[in-house]
Amino acid sequence: MKHIYIILAVLLTVTSTMAQKTNPNYDPELATKLGADDYGMKSYVFVILKTGKNQSTDKVLRDSCFAGHMDNIKRLVKDNKLIVAGPMEKNEKTYRGIFILNVTTFDEAKLLLDTDPAIKAEFLEPELFNWYGSAALPEYIEASDKVWKIGF
Repeated sequence: MKHIYIILAVLLTVTSTMAQKTNPNYDPELATKLGADDYGMKSYVFVILKTGKNQSTDKVLRDSCFAGHMDNIKRLVKDNKLIVAGPMEKNEKTYRGIFILNVTTFDEAKLLLDTDPAIKAEFLEPELFNWYGSAALPEYIEASDKVWKIGF
């Protein structure tokens, strides 16, 4: 009977050790800086930008709004509020692009989106989603600035 208890104790120890892997590369300072939870993840707001209600053909207005849209993207990146942005290919759902905002609530996201001239003019319409992803996502921005050759 004593052997059975020893075997059970060993099995429980092995099982609990296997269930709680630890990362030998874990950097607690970086995890804290990025707001990571124990899994290295955090909450963001994911935005799909769709074609908006404004179908104006006024070229000056459209150009101004979309130039302001690009300027706003650059400002939000600089402020560490926007960590992913990009256009989508033409599609039947009229999705135009995406943002991943480094905020946790829709209220925070809406405040940032309200600063975008193309959204304000309703050329683009945002659809917001809660998203849980790697807390290290903002770290790619530094590298992304080193790989583009031609700006827009």
